[in-house]
Amino acid sequence: MHRHELSDQEWELLAPLIPQAATGRPRVSDRQIINGMVYRIRTGISWRDLPERFGPWKTVYTRFRRYALGGVFTRALQRIQAAADAAGDIDWLVQIDSTIVRAHQHAAATGRKGGCISRTNRNDHALGRSRGGLTTKVHLACDGKGRPLAILVTPGQRHDSICTRPLLERIRVPRPGPGRPRCRPDQVMADKAYSSRGFRAYLRKRGIGHVIPEKNDQQRHRHNRGRHGGRPPGFDREAYRRRNMIERCFNRLKGFRSIATRYEKTAISYEAAVTLVSFLLWARSV
Repeated sequence: MHRHELSDQEWELLAPLIPQAATGRPRVSDRQIINGMVYRIRTGISWRDLPERFGPWKTVYTRFRRYALGGVFTRALQRIQAAADAAGDIDWLVQIDSTIVRAHQHAAATGRKGGCISRTNRNDHALGRSRGGLTTKVHLACDGKGRPLAILVTPGQRHDSICTRPLLERIRVPRPGPGRPRCRPDQVMADKAYSSRGFRAYLRKRGIGHVIPEKNDQQRHRHNRGRHGGRPPGFDREAYRRRNMIERCFNRLKGFRSIATRYEKTAISYEAAVTLVSFLLWARSV
């Protein structure tokens, strides 16, 4: 096994989910192709610069796009999450946060094909324009052990509070037997960016506890209203000390250079790369 390639344990977890062609000419080994994908995401090189030991670079890229569009990596991530949940290995104190990723000029080329990127352009491929240029924001929900449960990719200028509900609704851990997937955490932990009455009401409606500090201006507004301001929301300061787990998760994700800097032109490809890395983080923790 070379550097930045799948171990035997990781390949055993992923191999059953790789689509197999029933007919056609003999194809390059699936493990060889997946190793090429992981190597490229880890090092951040161009697809054309892949070493020859992974086979033709076009084959690696074509299968990556096919697996991304087919949701292969998403199913792999859900399967390993289901196995961990069946073993009682998931800590359902879910933490949510987001991180900004700078888009490389190769990724920014997509915006010019469909016109300028603006609020009215829906086909923005999760690229948003800010002072620093084009950026993408990765919203993440992880368990209490710092392993990804759900991923959402949006333009960089999108506010965190807007994406909380879509992010939590992406948590779907299948059951080992019959029954619906588990979608509801025991508690949600987040920073002050997610402190809003609407989000707290949404969590109460779903029966989910929360550990979210209150913003200073919200405290002043509540105090100024006197007895009509209501009680302060509950906040467990001791439990909040564990919020660094999601920062550690981001740190491990961005250890892969194609995640720390976005080179993919489409949002589907970039989200597939984040999902594949999330699967690897789970595989290395079980």
